[in-house]
Amino acid sequence: MSSSMENPQPAATASASGHQATFTESSNGVLRARPANGGIPTTVNGEANLKPNGIRRESEDSLASSGRSTPAPEDALPSVKSIKHARKERRRRLFPTVDYENRVSHFDPESSHRDFRGFFTLFWIGLVIMVITAGLKNLKDTRSVLRTSIFRLFTRDLWRLGFAELCMISSTAMCLPLQQLFQRGILLWEREGHLLQHLIQAIWLGIWVYLPFFLEWQWTHQVFFTLHALTLLMKIHSYSFYCGHLSTTQRQLKALDVNNTKMESKDDSELREALAFELTSPNGQVTYPQNLTLPNFIDYLLCPTLCYEMSYPRTEKIRWGKVAEKTAAVFGCLFLLTVTSEEFIYPVMVEAAARLEHAVTFTEAGLIVLESISLLLFPFMVTFLLVFLVIFEYVLGAFAEITCFADRHFYADWWNSTNWLEFSREWNIPVHRFLQRHVYGASRPHMPRPVATLVTFFISALAHELVMFCITKKLRGYGFICQMLQLPIIAVQRSRFMRDQTLLNNVMFWISMIWGLSMMCALYVLL
Repeated sequence: MSSSMENPQPAATASASGHQATFTESSNGVLRARPANGGIPTTVNGEANLKPNGIRRESEDSLASSGRSTPAPEDALPSVKSIKHARKERRRRLFPTVDYENRVSHFDPESSHRDFRGFFTLFWIGLVIMVITAGLKNLKDTRSVLRTSIFRLFTRDLWRLGFAELCMISSTAMCLPLQQLFQRGILLWEREGHLLQHLIQAIWLGIWVYLPFFLEWQWTHQVFFTLHALTLLMKIHSYSFYCGHLSTTQRQLKALDVNNTKMESKDDSELREALAFELTSPNGQVTYPQNLTLPNFIDYLLCPTLCYEMSYPRTEKIRWGKVAEKTAAVFGCLFLLTVTSEEFIYPVMVEAAARLEHAVTFTEAGLIVLESISLLLFPFMVTFLLVFLVIFEYVLGAFAEITCFADRHFYADWWNSTNWLEFSREWNIPVHRFLQRHVYGASRPHMPRPVATLVTFFISALAHELVMFCITKKLRGYGFICQMLQLPIIAVQRSRFMRDQTLLNNVMFWISMIWGLSMMCALYVLL
């Protein structure tokens, strides 16, 4: 052996792929890299990198006890001994190393990655491509970029729609003086008050649902007006029944004052505390009847919620940039909805209706309906997603920003739903909270849970059928039947054999959603 092995000398600096590393020669003649970072491995957010790793020594005992390593003989060559030693430790290499770890892909159910905003961007890019393609096709066929039959419907009788909207919104203020009568004890809510409120609401809804039929409005105005009427109906119902409950609570609290004695019983003391708590808002800033004012009622009408509370959590200020952004998005979505209807839904319906008039057998008619449903699958999927965005992300988001309404939880991850009951809870949280509080919650003390659930679905199905009747001017009941059929489907999906099949249930949900929307359109329009 040379004398250099007896007296170790510092070796020259080596370069590998542009990385400088300093080496020293050990007593056995093996070149070893000198740690540049204190032996700490170089990683960035757990991702693989091409930087040399630092030294990480492993336990000699653990390696010796593994049973996988055969000791090198005493007379082995120095190169064999150095390789055996290198297997027992990890250190920085001359050639850049890729770090491999135990990780799952982004789409794996066990992944912690939840940011898929790029797909949201891709969705909008796809819609832009759809509009451009449709415009070029129209330009070639009709010398016009866009079809305008549905666009023209929006501009017809706008002043009548605006005036009717103003009258309908103003008429909701009747709730305020009525609640003031209940608060003063002139009328009693628990006796005749709630019955009177039900009667007023029924008359109110009948007037505003009949008005578009009387004025012979087109379907675009009528569906908007009817949906807004149903929204305001839920608002005045929640306001009236909550404030009516508070009037009864206040009367019970005053009754305890009349029976006041020097030594109040423990039960009366606890009841007084509970009643006082009930009359105070969750944040403690408003107490009944301080909320029975016109500004409070107008604020409630503007807030994006259907369940009345005396006060709500608020943000610090209005971000007008956000308001402008969401307002522009509303008009953008309406434009895309109109283009989708004009280009991909309306022509299919017109052609199918013309072919049905000449169909001579039920088989031929059935094939025409099935073909039209298949052609509507993708357009209605796009329409469904746009309606979701325009209502729950942009319209409600804009009103939340204007009113500084802090709770923006208008929907959950309904796209992961495994049954229709889960979808109903997560797709439209404002309506779900209303039904849970004022329909299911009000029914539950008087009936078992399955019956209360049936009543809730029944009322929801009636509301959906009313909207379809206003759009098509046809009372067929297809939507009502399909929504009530969700109950047995839910029972099957929540059975012992199906409830753990998450992926299968989600696939079934999406298939039934996309197919159901197209089928409803074809049935109501063609039959």
